[in-house]
Amino acid sequence: MLECAGFVNNIFVEFTPKQKKEYNEYVEKISPTSRKGWSLFRAFLIGGLICAIGQAFALLFGWIFPSYDKETIGALVSCALILIASILTGFGVFDKIGNFAGGGSIVPITGFSNSLTSAAMEFRKEGIIFGTCANMFRIAGPVVVVGAAISILVGLGYFLGGLVNLW
Repeated sequence: MLECAGFVNNIFVEFTPKQKKEYNEYVEKISPTSRKGWSLFRAFLIGGLICAIGQAFALLFGWIFPSYDKETIGALVSCALILIASILTGFGVFDKIGNFAGGGSIVPITGFSNSLTSAAMEFRKEGIIFGTCANMFRIAGPVVVVGAAISILVGLGYFLGGLVNLW
């Protein structure tokens, strides 16, 4: 049940039980229904498919480049998935996949690629430097900053933990 109290014209107002009931019925009526089970299934299906494609690329690159180690093959797989997601974004296909899969297409590295490519496409009319380059990281930039900050904090924690012989 939603809390029905608040400020109206800088005066705190608490609603009657009847008003609360009417408000909650109104909210229930206008709120869209979601099929969470079906949405979760689609996200799991597409996210799993993206990861399976990544694994197929890893096996393919391991077969083509047998002298490469796992880290190098992982970097090649990441590059391939980023390239494919960027191309699909450019042709408008990734948006359709995202509408169908929801979070299943956003969580893997392909979602990050989509956000960068979409921003680059949106601002390309403003020029290469002041349009594409300046605005490309507007959406994805905070993700990079948070990732870098957390990795620094974790590294600092490991360093300090090593100084006091925690591990």
